[in-house]
Amino acid sequence: MTRALSEQELVRRESLQKLRDLGVDPYPADLFEVNITSKQIKEKYKDGEELNVVIAGRLMSRRIMGKASFAELQDSDGKIQIYVNRDEICETEDKTMYNTVFKKLLDIGDIIGITGTVFITKVGEISVKVKELKVLAKSLRPLPLPKLDADGTVHDAFTDPEKRYRQRYVDLVVNPQVKDAFIKRTKLTNSMREFLNNKEYLEVETPILQPLYGGAAARPFKTHHNTLDMELYLRIANELYLKRLVVGGFDGVYEFSKDFRNEGMSRFHNPEFTQMELYVAYKDYSWMMDLVEEMVEKIALDLHGKTEIQVGDNLINFQRPWKRYTMYEAIEHFTGIDISKMDEETMAETAKKLGVDVDKSMGRGKLIDEIFGEKCEGQLIQPTFITDYPVEMSPLAKKHREHEGLVERFEAICNGKEICNAFSELNDPIDQRARFEEQLELGKRGDDEAMLLDEDFLRAIEYGMPPTAGLGIGIDRLSMIMTNSNSIQDVLFFPQMKAEKGGVDD
Repeated sequence: MTRALSEQELVRRESLQKLRDLGVDPYPADLFEVNITSKQIKEKYKDGEELNVVIAGRLMSRRIMGKASFAELQDSDGKIQIYVNRDEICETEDKTMYNTVFKKLLDIGDIIGITGTVFITKVGEISVKVKELKVLAKSLRPLPLPKLDADGTVHDAFTDPEKRYRQRYVDLVVNPQVKDAFIKRTKLTNSMREFLNNKEYLEVETPILQPLYGGAAARPFKTHHNTLDMELYLRIANELYLKRLVVGGFDGVYEFSKDFRNEGMSRFHNPEFTQMELYVAYKDYSWMMDLVEEMVEKIALDLHGKTEIQVGDNLINFQRPWKRYTMYEAIEHFTGIDISKMDEETMAETAKKLGVDVDKSMGRGKLIDEIFGEKCEGQLIQPTFITDYPVEMSPLAKKHREHEGLVERFEAICNGKEICNAFSELNDPIDQRARFEEQLELGKRGDDEAMLLDEDFLRAIEYGMPPTAGLGIGIDRLSMIMTNSNSIQDVLFFPQMKAEKGGVDD
């Protein structure tokens, strides 16, 4: 069913046809070679010099004054004023380009290219005097631009979160300040990649479609491969494949991976997310803690030039060293209760008394995780390592070298949320098989996040995997912190959204 067009859309389509009738291609295919941006013009131009420029961007405002007009052009770097004089762009008697095309058939949001010279207006604004103007793309929908009253009151700003996330392309045009978070996110991954490459670790790629999902406790997305006639899963983690590469002789491998978990959505969770996983042979979790501190401190310095970053109401300092608690120490610190010696039944009763929801599917490890998540995690604002988790919570981590019933694992918590998870990796194939079998039992009890038994992974480590430290660090969560963003949707260009009611409309 064809969507009904608004009056403004109808007018723009009429203008589109009139341009074509005049012989003006509204979507030309030929090259328009830009040689400078608006920001570079403002940085480079010195009063009195001659600077010839070729720039392109969207027409964002216009003040038509007879034979001459001022307009505002927005490109990828910002905005700049342009001055359009009829006799400058129409050297012959034919004034169609100015009188008809520019004044009547162009609209706010149209993309144009201009060639001109830079000058400073009488009020001191750096501007471009247009010599040539070319239509590059006609906009058929009006932009939702805010309106400013004389008293400074803003109306009709494009601020509705659902519309902003669904129509990110519009958000980036009318709210150009949101680009900053995405630019910082790219700088973050570049900083991390530079750090890891300087240590000569190898960046690799592993399968997204997997016959068995593993490497984390999560519900997967399922799909079907027609040619092979088999069910496959979108990966929930890439851990088991990266460890296969360590078995194969790579001493340091990492991957920026898109992972998928078929779970709830919130301002901290998106079903498709990015994490960086790193595995380094002949290292342990204590070594990995030092590496995480060093890497994240570098990222803060690269992005902000300092280690202190404002995140909401909190000033967070990433300078090394970070505070460290064991899991049991953290729970006792924030609840006053030592749960380290409790059996499953007693722990379930304790959780209920603390106001933590429990059900019969929860084993001891799940109960500890729920207590920590409800009573401790949100109170950890400054970067903090939580170490030495119960073995039931960590089926892929090596048993603690000193403390029975624990594993060598840590999570880094910052601003009340986990940003990374790491182990001394379990490389004993007999112990690993037993842990997988325990996970199968939890699955039978109703735990739909329990891991599957991966025979090929077990076969791999039966050939011998060296002692290894592994790390998974959430790029989306870390980006939220480093950009002072309140929601994960603010650091994802295109977050997952519900289907639009009635289809695409205004």
